Amino acid sequence: MKLNKLSLNAGTKLVLSMTIGAIIGYLIYAFYGCNGSCLITSSPLNSTIYGTVAGAIFSRRFIAKK
Repeated sequence: MKLNKLSLNAGTKLVLSMTIGAIIGYLIYAFYGCNGSCLITSSPLNSTIYGTVAGAIFSRRFIAKK
């Protein structure tokens, strides 16, 4: 299967958005995390996963459709 420039570009945007989301999720934990009562920010793993998922959802806005 040949990868054209558009599909490679879409995959790159998805990975980049997920990476940025993961970094932002971890930074939210680092600066605003709580001591166990919050679902998202109580653990660095939780907030990183939520940030990654949010980045993947957000990246769908930037991937062009034919």
